[in-house]
Amino acid sequence: MEFFKKETRIDFMGIRHYTGLITVILWIVSLGVLITKGLNFGLDFTGGTQVEARFQSAVSPANIKEQLEHEGFRGIRVQQYGSTQDILIRIGNGTDAQGLLAAGQDDANGEASVAEQQVATRVKETLLKQNAGVEIRRTEFVGSEVGEQLVEQGGIAVLVSILATMLYIALRFEYRLAVSAAVGLTHDAVLILGVFSFFGFEFDLATLASVLAVLGYSLNDTIVVFDRIRENFRKIRKNTPVEIVNLSINQTLSRTIMTSVMTLLVVLALLFFGGESLFGFSMAFFVGIVIGTFSSIYVSGALALWLGLTRADLLPKAKPEWEGP
Repeated sequence: MEFFKKETRIDFMGIRHYTGLITVILWIVSLGVLITKGLNFGLDFTGGTQVEARFQSAVSPANIKEQLEHEGFRGIRVQQYGSTQDILIRIGNGTDAQGLLAAGQDDANGEASVAEQQVATRVKETLLKQNAGVEIRRTEFVGSEVGEQLVEQGGIAVLVSILATMLYIALRFEYRLAVSAAVGLTHDAVLILGVFSFFGFEFDLATLASVLAVLGYSLNDTIVVFDRIRENFRKIRKNTPVEIVNLSINQTLSRTIMTSVMTLLVVLALLFFGGESLFGFSMAFFVGIVIGTFSSIYVSGALALWLGLTRADLLPKAKPEWEGP
């Protein structure tokens, strides 16, 4: 399948200096926003209370959230699960009710369970004011220490994935391409996190999973281009490295566009119809696909040229001739 009937001849590398400058500026701005503003971590990372409630009839999560916020609860998320009668309420640290949990968490004798019950009771009392027959089915507390461990483990997961990528590409291709791919993945991750930090989108475990998935998506796109670059270096002897990289990107352009567009259609469906619980996941994927497609062309390829990639680096190494005894 080809998106373009004729092979394109777009001079991508002709503007690599301008796109490189834009990339550096965006990366610095994103990193600055991350350092100064930080991420709006969700309950998975900050700790808090999760309450499962069942109603006698179908209810709207938006109405339940409004009722709880009216009673002083802040930083909460309300979503349906299972059926239209089942509601999941997630109360992050920082609400008025969380003062009870903070006191209970520091007690070595397990007073946190009492605090959880008090929060659940307050939630039930709030809901019973305007809803008949509310049943609190389960209450679960997530401590801040667990959230800190998740933040640390998530950072390690991203770092390990980038290092493993460098090793794989260095073994399969060449170290300049490995460095280029690693920088491209770091660029993607920082820009995604910068968008979430700038707009204050909630960052939870689902969003972290989406970031890791985007890194894999972007890496696959990059490897397709790298594979074509190596193939063209071996087949075409007269062209310069810039011409080879340009040719390779144009040859894989149809595949890149079709893959990105098809994936974006699914992600946009999740973004608009997936509800609040999938917003972070789908938004990170949406931003990541756009940024990842850009980086596979203008970051990884251009950086490999800047590092001095030549034909000799990708040609098969000649085996030494055996001179005999």
